Amino acid sequence: MRTHSMTSGLLPALALLGLGTAGVASAAGPAVSLTQDPLVMRLSKDEFRIVFGIHAQQSAGRGCNGVIRYRVEWKTEDGTTRSETRLVSYRVSPSASRAITVDRQYFDTAEGQHTTDVVKVSVNRITIRTDS
Repeated sequence: MRTHSMTSGLLPALALLGLGTAGVASAAGPAVSLTQDPLVMRLSKDEFRIVFGIHAQQSAGRGCNGVIRYRVEWKTEDGTTRSETRLVSYRVSPSASRAITVDRQYFDTAEGQHTTDVVKVSVNRITIRTDS
């Protein structure tokens, strides 16, 4: 198995061609994209779940897995802003072409003493590895 990744600054343009299990790139090889922008769910003042919907074209019957590298910009009620890069892994089963993955995050500068808001989530890269 080989892993291939691509960096993109634009979420809608996010696509990735994977390398086949023989190690040769295929023009019609599997591609992974997001089904929509990441969904941010607030659980408490500073705890969030970030949900990624994944569409893996042409992976049905083989399955695939990989990592999503994303950046989160957040702000506390006192005006403090931060930006962090995070990684979350995903897996698409051989019997499906879509999946979701959820990342649990806490964003605060004072351990739950502030209410924080997620300002922006942007995906930098998605890697793909096809199952054999």
